[in-house]
Amino acid sequence: MKIVRYQSAAGTERWGLTENGQLFQLDGSPFDPRATAGDHVGALANAKLLAPVAPSKVVCIGRNYAAHAAELGNELPSEPLIFYKPPSSLIGPGDPIVLPPQSQQVEHEGELAMVIGRRARHVSEAEAMSVVLGFSCANDVTARDIQRREKQWARAKGFDSFCPVGPWIVRAEALDPTDLLVQLSVNGELRQSGRTSWLIFALPRLIAEISAVMTLEAGDLILTGTPAGVGPLHPGDRVAVEIEGIGALVNPVVGTGNGAR
Repeated sequence: MKIVRYQSAAGTERWGLTENGQLFQLDGSPFDPRATAGDHVGALANAKLLAPVAPSKVVCIGRNYAAHAAELGNELPSEPLIFYKPPSSLIGPGDPIVLPPQSQQVEHEGELAMVIGRRARHVSEAEAMSVVLGFSCANDVTARDIQRREKQWARAKGFDSFCPVGPWIVRAEALDPTDLLVQLSVNGELRQSGRTSWLIFALPRLIAEISAVMTLEAGDLILTGTPAGVGPLHPGDRVAVEIEGIGALVNPVVGTGNGAR
């Protein structure tokens, strides 16, 4: 079963489990291995899914695919390049990516997301994957023109709606993340395609490096880097991040009238 967050008929946020197109209420916390499926809610297709986590922080890794670093004219990092997206940038499957008026060049970046399952600090690479609850799809939406002109990336990466995540979490024990196909398409046209085996810094290294700096809390997200092929988004586009063994995260793109075109 996959872990989801959904909006109940009463408008409240709930944790759930989904299997074979059906949605069940989750009895307990998704971070408790003893939690089980509860009452049947209905067909998943009829549910309003939310971003599958509500993290204290979203930690991202830049230039973790050699071809992506090359396409932007950047040198390869000698250690993981860490930056952040604010939790307010999160949206769920089906929610619109809003192109802000401050940017004329907003681009997509499809990525594998790791969801932390318990508090972690100073975790070794050997133990790193034991703190992972599971995996999801993410889109590190970026205002590229702002990123180019500023030496730090908070504004370029941090607009509301710039972190679509979902549609669910596949538990770590159900998926080997070492060689997954990561693809992104816009309006059905394939733009990005890469494998997690191509990552410069593998997933255990990322967790070890990040947890050496900061405490990771249950529910925190780590976006692991994007393959080559990043490109522009325009109002009316439909962008899909699809990862082998997980599924597809699909979001429409809307404009504000004077943003990216």
